[in-house]
Amino acid sequence: MSGADTHPGEAMSQHIDPTRPAGGRGWTLAAVCAATFMLMLDLTVVNVALPDMRGTFDASFSQLQWVLDAYALGLAVFLLTAGSLADRLGRKKVFNAGFVIFVLASLACGTAPDALFLSVARGVQGIGGAVLFAIGPALIGHEYRGRDRGRAFGIFGGVVGLAIAFGPLIGGGLTDGIGWRWIFLVNVPVGLAALAVGTARMRESRDPRARSVDWRGLMAFSAALGLLVLGFLRGEAQGWDSVPILTMFAVSVALFVVFWRVERRLGERAMFELALFRNVTFNGISAVTLLCGAATMSAIFLQISYVQNVMGFSAWDTGVRFLPLTLCLFVAAALAGGLTTRVPQRVLVGTALTLIAAGLSLVTLVDADSAWTALLPSMFGIGLGMGLFNPPRASLSIAVVEPSKAGMASGVGETFQQVGVAVGIAAFGALFQSRVTHLFAHSAAADALGPRAEEFGRAVAAGGGAEAARSVRDPALAARLEEAARTAFTDGLTEVVLACAALAVLGAIVGFAAIRTRDLHESALDTREEEPDGANGRTPYGDSAPEGVPAAVESGP
Repeated sequence: MSGADTHPGEAMSQHIDPTRPAGGRGWTLAAVCAATFMLMLDLTVVNVALPDMRGTFDASFSQLQWVLDAYALGLAVFLLTAGSLADRLGRKKVFNAGFVIFVLASLACGTAPDALFLSVARGVQGIGGAVLFAIGPALIGHEYRGRDRGRAFGIFGGVVGLAIAFGPLIGGGLTDGIGWRWIFLVNVPVGLAALAVGTARMRESRDPRARSVDWRGLMAFSAALGLLVLGFLRGEAQGWDSVPILTMFAVSVALFVVFWRVERRLGERAMFELALFRNVTFNGISAVTLLCGAATMSAIFLQISYVQNVMGFSAWDTGVRFLPLTLCLFVAAALAGGLTTRVPQRVLVGTALTLIAAGLSLVTLVDADSAWTALLPSMFGIGLGMGLFNPPRASLSIAVVEPSKAGMASGVGETFQQVGVAVGIAAFGALFQSRVTHLFAHSAAADALGPRAEEFGRAVAAGGGAEAARSVRDPALAARLEEAARTAFTDGLTEVVLACAALAVLGAIVGFAAIRTRDLHESALDTREEEPDGANGRTPYGDSAPEGVPAAVESGP
């Protein structure tokens, strides 16, 4: 619901638990950031450990891809569901339940006996992560107002970026140091500590007007989105025109229609407010979020693969070489947090996507004989853009609705992000595999392989070009094949990342054109510093306290 559609008192009409200890909002931010760091870390930390997993389980490329896809699928499918349930059942309660699921699934991942078990556990881990990811921004938005909200989301955005950027480094350190299983097992003690903080220090909140759970809408949406994402993830392996893939897409569309009809019939009892689609800013930030997720994560995944598999760096060394991206992202996120209440949001979002597009385009500086430093200009642009984008994205996702609907809105925003990541990695991964295979198979060196050229090319695309070349007995031919493999991988990288840059350009255009301050809810428009609780008759929740809440409730430092 946009700001124009709400009444002044609606922002205050949510149940608040007044028993939270003093200083609780800082602890809430810490718990949400800890959860978010683990969630985003698990999107990238696995990439550098894939070669070790392949050795442990003797897994195929398709099996390894499921380790990545299952997590992204679990995240994408349950985000909106988790956010809507949180508004109804209580955000603290659902958030802590998600933490339990995530920690137990992480333990299962770390003790997995085979690739199939690991993929299933990753899917469950994604479900727990969806709960945490969907509710986190809503919890922050509930605790902070005005410029303090901008700073809080600046910290949140920085943590998101740091997790993405530090993933290769942490994954490399754990994998090389004590084994790949610890990239999952480390979540257990960290998650338990954050769960303890959330249980003890967070305040409960929910929408008091929420009706019973919209089970029909919940099941229809989850099934529709699951089939859509699964179709994109499996399309390359099974063939985009194959019966199973076409069936998935067709049933997905049908279920989305069912979901739409159910939500229209239920009206205020629906899990999703269809009226949001009349809000230009909601549509704009949703589209930009999807485009950004698809472009950036796909490109980072391919660049990590290039540094590790083509340039031959270890997992740890790969992570170290991505530290420039980390530093740029952290600095930009810190700046963006303070700018969200001073600079028009459309300027921040549009500029962020422009920087990302520029960074992705600079991958053209890389060729087959480049040192890893040729990637630095690209890293700088991507890091600055991502850091600038994350805080306003998270803030805008809940700014278009009244606070009592924050869980639903946050779930929608995170759904668009994770669908973008899942579909982007699948689509650009498929394009990359196709282009590298084609480029290698049509190279002069591949002529000597005859009908084996296509199979060899697929091995090159999977990062095994050097290993495949060393299996050839003729040393001279092996050297030529390795050089052809390196060239095909690099050229394929350039082509696909430039396609990612085109998506980012489109995102920048949408950001500049479709994000408007007048579409935001009134609770997001107060840019004043928060005053001490009770000063001038104000509380941390607005001009009047909700029923049952004292006029002066401690809101933290």
